Amino acid sequence: MLTQNPLDQERKMSESRKKLRWFVALSTLPLLGVVTAFGLVPQNELDLTSLKAAIQEIALPEDAEKQATAASFWRNERVQRGDTVVELLRRLNIEDAVASDYLRKADEAGSFRKLAVGKEVHAETNAAGGLISLRYLGENATQVIIEKQGDDFTSRALPAQLEKRLFVRTGEIQTTLYAATDAAGLPDAAANKLNELFSGDIDFHHDLRKGDKFTVVYEMIYSNGTLLSAGRIQAAEFINQGRAYRAVYFQKDEQHGDYYTPEGNSVRKAFLRSPLEYSRVSSGFTNSRFHPVLNKWRAHRGVDFAAPTGTRVKATADGMVASFGRENGYGNVIKINHQGRYSTVYGHLSRFAKGLHRGQRVLQGEVIGYVGMTGLASGPHLHYEFKVDGRQHNPMRVALPDATPVDDADRVAFQSVADDLVTRLNLLRNTNLARLD
Repeated sequence: MLTQNPLDQERKMSESRKKLRWFVALSTLPLLGVVTAFGLVPQNELDLTSLKAAIQEIALPEDAEKQATAASFWRNERVQRGDTVVELLRRLNIEDAVASDYLRKADEAGSFRKLAVGKEVHAETNAAGGLISLRYLGENATQVIIEKQGDDFTSRALPAQLEKRLFVRTGEIQTTLYAATDAAGLPDAAANKLNELFSGDIDFHHDLRKGDKFTVVYEMIYSNGTLLSAGRIQAAEFINQGRAYRAVYFQKDEQHGDYYTPEGNSVRKAFLRSPLEYSRVSSGFTNSRFHPVLNKWRAHRGVDFAAPTGTRVKATADGMVASFGRENGYGNVIKINHQGRYSTVYGHLSRFAKGLHRGQRVLQGEVIGYVGMTGLASGPHLHYEFKVDGRQHNPMRVALPDATPVDDADRVAFQSVADDLVTRLNLLRNTNLARLD
């Protein structure tokens, strides 16, 4: 292998570097021309003078802390047993010393301090727990509103805004009427009225059978969205041992209203079967009964209704108080005359209704006394007698006279109301039967 001269080799490398520099310089000339041309374009050819500046205001979002302060929150709580103003405000998430002081001391907030257990209170607060407004139902269903005004609070009451809503309940008898109405969710007041409506035709102590059914259309009364009480039954049906009994309510004017069959006959008999809303028969009408106090056999010419002491006793029909007071084995007793031929007796009472007096006119269903065990009685109960021409009859079996039917002058108006309610009952009855099947 031939070796190369080192000097010759260095000379050749130097010439190569020079050629490379010239090549790079020549190749960059076009690019430099472009840049130069770009920089030399006259300004007027770009039309920069036609450009205009636009200024527009843009609303920025409020500070997050300010937004949170403006927000309000609603909360509701019910008054609990043992509640104080402070405790109720705590559950309502109210942290406001001024509001607490006002509600505890101000005369106009007195109704707040008297709220009964179960009453509902609605409160509006800000994010910091400050009270904005407080609302609740006061006396006579008025709505009380307590509001923040500046640094203090004011109170005002709005008239009750009553609203009636129709509800429907159906049930089937398994044991007793009241067990079935409880299972169906029927309010106690409506259950008592159902008993009263049909007690002239059905002996609820003896005639009930398992499988009997009832349907009730009734009102519930609200004030400002809060439930106040159960209202009037508008229509009802009771099927007892396969036979259907119906009642519809008809009000001919503001003062007069009553229950009738769809045909216009009065459902309300001239007499109620029982003087008590609920009880059990502890001793029936019989010619021979072993007396629990006298310890001997004797006739029992009435019916004994066992009930707790203090249970209300009602007049079974319109009439006049013939006498009342203490009498032999009856103890405290009331005697009432009705329609000439009829009279009733109420014995063993613990006390009489306040203001009761001889010659007083009483209405059917009016409370005249209270169950007790005065006289010859081994336990609290009511002894009830029903007399026709002075002779005792079994009040649970005797045929009771009817009350007055719909007047002829009101017949057209009644029929319109009755037809509508009967249509509702028919629809509900068919629906219920289909569901049961």
